[in-house]
Amino acid sequence: MSEIMRIVGVDEAGRGPVLGPLVVGLLSIPNSDETMLIEQNISDSKHHSTKKREEQYDWILQMSEDRDWYVDTIICPPNKIDTAVYGEGLNLLEVDLFAAILNRHNAEFSTLCDITLDACDVNEQRFTNRISERLNDWPRKGCSISSEHKADANHRIVGGASIVAKVVRDRIMKELQVELGFEIGSGYPSDPTTIKALPELIREEAIHPDVRWSWATVERFWEKHYSSPLPKRKPTGTTLFSL
Repeated sequence: MSEIMRIVGVDEAGRGPVLGPLVVGLLSIPNSDETMLIEQNISDSKHHSTKKREEQYDWILQMSEDRDWYVDTIICPPNKIDTAVYGEGLNLLEVDLFAAILNRHNAEFSTLCDITLDACDVNEQRFTNRISERLNDWPRKGCSISSEHKADANHRIVGGASIVAKVVRDRIMKELQVELGFEIGSGYPSDPTTIKALPELIREEAIHPDVRWSWATVERFWEKHYSSPLPKRKPTGTTLFSL
């Protein structure tokens, strides 16, 4: 019996927002099932409406129950993001997160697998190399890994991972909005609703824990409204996320 070739995609959602987590999503399926992604028009999450993304996400989850598919996410909260920004930087945080989600599924990957990542670095090969260095049992015969800019638009499997990451982050933001009791928008600095919410989230006596304190948006707001120095978030230690 010949071994099944798997294709694996990894992407993230929420790198740029001033509010909320960064979410890394993974989708792993047998190569023979890729036609199903095409039939469902699974592609870059930015190409679809919120409603369509939700429908596609639910379909992906259903397929993971019915077929030999793996779906996973890592949710990295703002305090861990701030720790990274104060230290080695956001790019290396994403390298660690991408490697961590792949290592979580290390035993599930067959000997044959093709891993495609949406590159979170201007240098695609550097991003690939850094992640490869962090993978368990790598290099592995019959397996390949590559990174591309706009991989979510060019590869259906990465498009699926982008939908997983985006919908999970959007749902977290909706839950946060309900908890706060006022509109917070998407969390991006370009969103007027998010900017309008900042006075409620950035107070001199306390900055909300779901705000990314290290963001320039926060620094500008603080300098405009308060005379005291912007507090620096306390380090969270060496662990970037809980596995």
